[in-house]
Amino acid sequence: MTDLRNTPVAYPSQGAPFVIRAERASDVVAREALLDACFGENRLKRTCQRLRDERAPAEGLSLSAVRKDGQLVGTVRLWHVSAGGVPALILGPLAVDPDCRKLGVGATLMARALAAARSRGHCAVILLGDAPYYARFGFSTEKTAELMLPGAFERERLLGLELDAGALDGAWGMIVPTGAAAKPKTRTRTSRARKAARLVTHAA
Repeated sequence: MTDLRNTPVAYPSQGAPFVIRAERASDVVAREALLDACFGENRLKRTCQRLRDERAPAEGLSLSAVRKDGQLVGTVRLWHVSAGGVPALILGPLAVDPDCRKLGVGATLMARALAAARSRGHCAVILLGDAPYYARFGFSTEKTAELMLPGAFERERLLGLELDAGALDGAWGMIVPTGAAAKPKTRTRTSRARKAARLVTHAA
């Protein structure tokens, strides 16, 4: 089983000045600011948020991209769900600072997250996002046509990836959360977080 905190970090080929590591408690304020700026303050009303409310992320599958100066420039989390009775993970939110969009932060976060999920024995990952972007990682609508989310969503954006061939065969019905309950916490918002601009996102 891979411990991301002790895993050597390989920089992207273009030598971007960032590392991918396990999310830390000290990342929370910066992460919330990044997500607020990326998705807006109504992000907690989005359909996929219903699968994350009051749930803890899957163990070992919350990652941060951090510059050498300590600035958080990217984040991704995965969560336990049942995809019509099939155990799976749902990925998101994925958010990246636009100053790093050409440095491969999003792609590196995705690669590390999927590798970690596979190493921990997970068999399938689902997300709601742009098909052209996620196709490069193997996501498609091939196995998600019979799945539903607890709210409005665009069918062509519901994508799946089998980490084990056939893992999503026959998946049908509502996607529901199955993760452990989250510990109570107080969200921190600042005017700077609400006014932060020029941030880009890929997955809701």
